[in-house]
This record gives sequence, C-alpha cells and structure tokens, in this order.
Amino acid sequence: MTKSQNAGSHKDAGRAGRSGSGHVVPVPDVAPAPAPADAGLPRLGGGRVALLVAANFGVAMALMVPMAFSLALRADRLAPGNEAAVGYILGIGSALSLVTGPPVGTFSDRTRSRLGRRVPYLIGGGVLGMTSLVTMAYAPNIPVLGLGWALAALGWGTALGALGNMQADCLPPGQRGKVAGLTGSTTMVAPVLGVLLVGTVSDDHLLVLVLPGLVGAVSLSLLVVFFRQEDAHGLAAPARLTTGRLLGNYVFDPRAYPDFAWHLLARFVFYFGQSLYTSFVTFFYAQRLGLSLREVAGLVAVTGGISVVAMTAGTLGSGYLSDRLGRRRPFALCAASVFVAGTVISASAHALPGLLTGATLMNLGIAVFSATSQATVLDILPERETETGRFLAIVTLSQKLPGALAPLTAPLIISTATATDEKNYTLLYLTSGVFGLLGGLIAFCRVRGVR
Repeated sequence: MTKSQNAGSHKDAGRAGRSGSGHVVPVPDVAPAPAPADAGLPRLGGGRVALLVAANFGVAMALMVPMAFSLALRADRLAPGNEAAVGYILGIGSALSLVTGPPVGTFSDRTRSRLGRRVPYLIGGGVLGMTSLVTMAYAPNIPVLGLGWALAALGWGTALGALGNMQADCLPPGQRGKVAGLTGSTTMVAPVLGVLLVGTVSDDHLLVLVLPGLVGAVSLSLLVVFFRQEDAHGLAAPARLTTGRLLGNYVFDPRAYPDFAWHLLARFVFYFGQSLYTSFVTFFYAQRLGLSLREVAGLVAVTGGISVVAMTAGTLGSGYLSDRLGRRRPFALCAASVFVAGTVISASAHALPGLLTGATLMNLGIAVFSATSQATVLDILPERETETGRFLAIVTLSQKLPGALAPLTAPLIISTATATDEKNYTLLYLTSGVFGLLGGLIAFCRVRGVR
C-alpha cells in the first residue's frame, strides 16, 4: 500500500467512525455477522418438541427394526440359509431411497394444501410404510418380500424426510442443536428397543414386522393431530416443474451456496471415515481376539450397548451446549479429534479393554459430529422458504453415499500386505481416522456461516 493510499484509508476510517455530533464511535475490526433470516421464528413449546421427537422415534423404529432383525427373520423362513437375499433386498431399498429423495423433497416444497406442505407426506409415507410391512408379513416368496421392503423403505423414508423438513420450517436457531440431539438419540435407541420388543413375538410372522410400524403410525398420528401446520394455500405458487428442473434438483451450484457446499463435503468425508470401520467391525474383533465370527457376536452386542450410551450422551450434550454457546464449528473439530483418538486406540488394540475404549470414543465422536452437523445444516440451509425439502434430501445423500462406497473401498485397504500376512485392519482404522479428521477440519475451517 502506498503512503497516499494509507492516508486515504485512515481518512475513510475516521469518517466511518464519527457520529453526526462529531464524537468518535468505536468501529469493530470485523463487522458482526448479520442475523439469520429465520432468527424471528418463535420458540417451540415443550409439547410440540415432544411430538416431533416422539414421531422421529416411532418412524425410526418402523424403518430400522426390519433392517436389523425382522427382514432377516422373514427371509430365513422363505429361503433358509440364503443370507445373500437379505443383502440384495436391503441394497435395493437403500438405492430406491437415494434416487427418490430429492424428487420427493421437491414435491413437498411445492405442495399447497390446507394441511401445510409436510403433513401430506407424513400421512402418505406412514400409510405406504404400514401397508408394505403387512405385504412383507404375508409375502409368499423372496421377490414379493423384496418389493414390500422397497415400498416400506420408501414410505417410512418419506415420512422421516418430512419430519426433517418440519424441523427446518419451525425451529429457531436457538433450539436446533437441542432438538437435533434429541432426535439423534431417539434414532439410536429406537432400533435397540424395537428389536427387544419384536423379540418377544418372533414366532408371529405378522407382529414381528407390523408391531414397529404401529409404533411409527401412532406417533405420526399424534403429530398430525396436535402439531398444527399453517395452511399452505397462501404461499406463492411455484414455477412450473419440468423434467429438466426435476432432474436438476439432484445438484446445485456450490458457488452460490459455499457454506452449504463445504458442509456437505465435510459430512461426506467424515461419514466415509465412519463407514470404513463399521463395515468390517465384526471381522476386526474376530481377528484381534482370535475368535470365530459366531463367538464374537456377544462382544458386538456388548459394544453396541456401550455405544448407545456413549452416543446418546454425545448427541444430547453437544446439541444442548452448541445451542447454549451459540457455536457449532468447534464441536465439529472436537468430535473429529475424539473419533481419531478412538481409531488410533482401536488400531493398536489386541485385547478387549482397548477395543471397548476405542469403540466408545469413536461412537462418542460420531454422536457429537452428527448432532451439531444437523443443527449446522438447519442454520445454513439455502432457499429455506421455497426449497427446504430439496436441499435436505441432498444432505441425506451426503450421509448415505459414504455408506454405499466405503464397503467397496475397505477391502482394498484391508488386503494391503502386512508382515504377518493378516488382514490389514490397522491401516483400515487409521485411514478411517484420517477421513474423520479431514471432515472435522473442513467443517471447522471452511463453513463460515456459523460460529
């Protein structure tokens, strides 16, 4: 800078720092961030928050219990010993959910009904989900069972997406972390309680599938009846939806929404790291402890129980604190650091205490990242008034795609040569930690729309 430019800068600063009366007014070095456009949303009362959380719990149970237990039980009765069929069925259901997410979100944004934009999708998703579970219960063969699951996943997934859209529509910034923590913890607890519930009726081919769906249907019904949504007829009519515009909703211009784009990348990278280790955790425990896969099943169950406690504490605590402190980014970095510590401990562990410690830390880091990431998404969501459903569906893709890609990548890492010719799980876990740390760093360093 030249001397004249420097002098001019001081003059400009002096003019900017004087009031009309001639008194000098201190000028901050950095202008405060503008208040978010949605900062005026009223706080939700405890009853309405409870309805949202309960609905999330019920839908998560209806969707995840068949994935974890009921589907395999039904498939084994139709085709004993055919485990591959369950994998194909689950894969098809996941693929359908990925493909249909953005279009369904777009249709939700454009819906104009007396019940609002989201309630029709809560109702429709619940009805489709329940009827599809009944179809699965009476399926005569594997193809019909697969069709039933694909439709059930579409139905309950649609309802779960509508719940996320309602949170974006209704929650003010100061409640997003808390509610994200509550819904995150219920998502983890729901399948555990659901499996215990259907375990008591495992001999009944109907109840083992329908009982979790009934919990989801009842919780959704309570939400629809008591959580009133504004009539959407008064909203501005959307532009005509063409095929090109619909297909274009799978992507967006990152230059227009840089914070959103960076956070999507952070989520993808972090969850890719998580999926690397979860894909082969049973085989990892068997190798490190010298056990068979059958013998390690009990350990996996114990680890799962400890993980639920750690993840519940992490989601609730971080969600509450991030709201209280008005900060999201430090929690992302903290979560990644805890996750990395867990992967390093696990990678070097050859005994049960080290494995349990590593698993607990990894799941605690995942929980903290998940809760505060969800709150961050709601804080920086683009086009909130018109395209919430579309952009939240893209957010879901950033979490589900790693779950599909990591199992294909992990075998390449595991097969890397070691001195003992064992599967290289040490490298797998360390790689998992690297991706987790990168995800946290991206969220901390590049997402500037939140503190």
